[in-house]
Amino acid sequence: MQVAFLGTNGWYDSATGNTVSALITAKDYDIILDAGNGIAKADRYLNQEKPAFLFLSHFHLDHTEGLHVLVKFRFKKGLTICGGIGTTANLAGLLRDPYTVPLDEVPFPVTVTELAEGLHELPFKVTCLPLVHPVPCMGYRFEIDGKVVTYCTDTGICENAVTLARNADLLITECGLKPGEKSPLWPHMNPEDAIDVAKRAGAKRLALTHFGAEVYKTMEERRALKTRFEKECPGLIVSEDELQVGV
Repeated sequence: MQVAFLGTNGWYDSATGNTVSALITAKDYDIILDAGNGIAKADRYLNQEKPAFLFLSHFHLDHTEGLHVLVKFRFKKGLTICGGIGTTANLAGLLRDPYTVPLDEVPFPVTVTELAEGLHELPFKVTCLPLVHPVPCMGYRFEIDGKVVTYCTDTGICENAVTLARNADLLITECGLKPGEKSPLWPHMNPEDAIDVAKRAGAKRLALTHFGAEVYKTMEERRALKTRFEKECPGLIVSEDELQVGV
């Protein structure tokens, strides 16, 4: 199984990358995580022959603006878009004339599935739990091909993130803030928070993504995190656009 980081910025595109999206390439399925502008790169890493799933954490635009480019794809076995309760209505409001192509006009079948909190079979196992953010936001735990990959963004530190990451092979989580920074009114995590979640959960590896574009203005600022925290968190992955990681 491979994970490709397609976009690793939070809020807006910059010289450091596109807004957030990632791709899990499994044996029988392709699983896209969020639809920031990075999603436009997905066809570089998948052949579009397998059933594809897109999981939306929430509807802030840096996680959904890439839905505008869905029309470029040709998913031969269709696309299932998954999100929390209310996803169908939110997508209908976002993807419509005169702004972009509606879902019922893209050149492949699309199914929208709303997921309540808990465990689901889709046909792989996925557990959904709410995270801590100013709007409803869902974290996901995927169990597929004998591996566990957890995806948690945007969130402050919370017990649900720990639960989702329990013994995960890879925890992908946000790093919107710099070391020591806090944002109680608009919850996000700094690297210490992310490492704390990974350690408490017993996750085997931690990958940081969703770096605040206004916070981490250069790649050097991001890469310094690996040097600073590698000893505390062995195998730490500091993501960059188009980085691929084996799970």
